[in-house]
Amino acid sequence: MGLALLFAGQGAQKTGMGKSLYEASPAARAIYDEANRVLGWDLAKLSFEGPDADLTQTKICQPALFVHGLALLATLRQQRKLPEVKFALGLSLGEVTAYAAAGVFDFATGLRVVAERGRLMQLACEQTVGGMAAIIGEERAKVTELCREFDIEAANFNAPGQIIVSGEKDKVIAAVTASKERGIKKVILLNVAGAYHSRLMEPARAAFAAYLDTVPFAAPKFAVFTNTTGQTLGDPAAMKAALVKQVVSSVLWENCMRSATAAGATELWELGPGGVLAGLARRTDKTWIVKSFSEFTDIMTA
Repeated sequence: MGLALLFAGQGAQKTGMGKSLYEASPAARAIYDEANRVLGWDLAKLSFEGPDADLTQTKICQPALFVHGLALLATLRQQRKLPEVKFALGLSLGEVTAYAAAGVFDFATGLRVVAERGRLMQLACEQTVGGMAAIIGEERAKVTELCREFDIEAANFNAPGQIIVSGEKDKVIAAVTASKERGIKKVILLNVAGAYHSRLMEPARAAFAAYLDTVPFAAPKFAVFTNTTGQTLGDPAAMKAALVKQVVSSVLWENCMRSATAAGATELWELGPGGVLAGLARRTDKTWIVKSFSEFTDIMTA
């Protein structure tokens, strides 16, 4: 089996995630307890109990998703249900989780990286007025044309016919309003705090680059695909540069999935809440073998 692990990005979080892992898995409990110590605040309580308004904050949900993904990984290992991992990929912040899974840095270091990334991105959101919208059922070329016309950016290429655009909120709204005239049938304005993966995140990018300069990276133990190109990176300096660039550039998630399967991935296992990535994988290619793990019962019934 060529196993590829998929790790969730911001927006997948939901109150209650990980609670069954904490209660039933000693390995997951150790992960959550260490996270609380590293962060100095109760991530477990916010993950398990909310409130939603707190959990959805960028500075909270990013570390919460990172911890949840690695708690699932630790539980699979403890239950001896994890075959050899050949590949990993993560959507946006999930790329950091993928690097942690591949041994690029230890859990505590990765958690600090994600916490700082979330903090800086939340600050950038608060300093700007950004928005995002989902465009459904259109080709990349048509979305690129819309972005050029309204001076916004393509933030995520998630799957065929699912592209997210990002930018100044008034420009995104103008693009949404004009989309039907351009022959685009379905555009959904998203309820988000800011314009992720756009130039409005530049203050976060610059500060994150300075922060990562102080963090040691090792070569990954298995192949990890970067959102910036959809290809693998093995050099620590190149991995850092990609994580920094990713803050302001398009997430090429469809490319990452296709590259993983082309490289030999025969099964895609999503480790994260909600089954979002499994849905994107099935939308991309219905022949792929996809599984989704979110809670303890998912692991025990696998």
